[in-house]
Amino acid sequence: MINNKTILITGGTGSFGKNFTNLLLKKYKPKKIIIYSRDEMKQLEMSQIFNRAKHKCIRYFIGDVRDRDRIELALKEVDFVVHAAALKQVPAAEYNPMECIKTNINGAENVILAALKNKVKKVIALSTDKAANPINLYGASKLAADKIFISSNKSAR
Repeated sequence: MINNKTILITGGTGSFGKNFTNLLLKKYKPKKIIIYSRDEMKQLEMSQIFNRAKHKCIRYFIGDVRDRDRIELALKEVDFVVHAAALKQVPAAEYNPMECIKTNINGAENVILAALKNKVKKVIALSTDKAANPINLYGASKLAADKIFISSNKSAR
């Protein structure tokens, strides 16, 4: 299912993105893996581990899920999206609530709309146990994002 497919990972330079990229490279033969992240330094560091000379299928795409136009561009000809981008630190989310909402909720909506527009076959969104019974903004924002993803299944059919 993954072989010869293009996979984009939002938040691709995070711990999940790096481990998932490693798994894809070891167990599958993807056509292309696009690491989508706003952190250019982490992209540089990751490109030293997964360099294009050895892994010709890897692409690095600087962008933020908050920017719908940029994510739409990144999703052209993508088969699968793994949405891992999020503000995940509880204290940072509590101290910067609107930033958390912009990334975790609005960013999720942007990924969904861009995926629908580009006819992406499947989007997999990472969640957290903190969304099950949220007691803080981070958990509540992830719960809202989960609900948006679930609801979008109706639009995607």
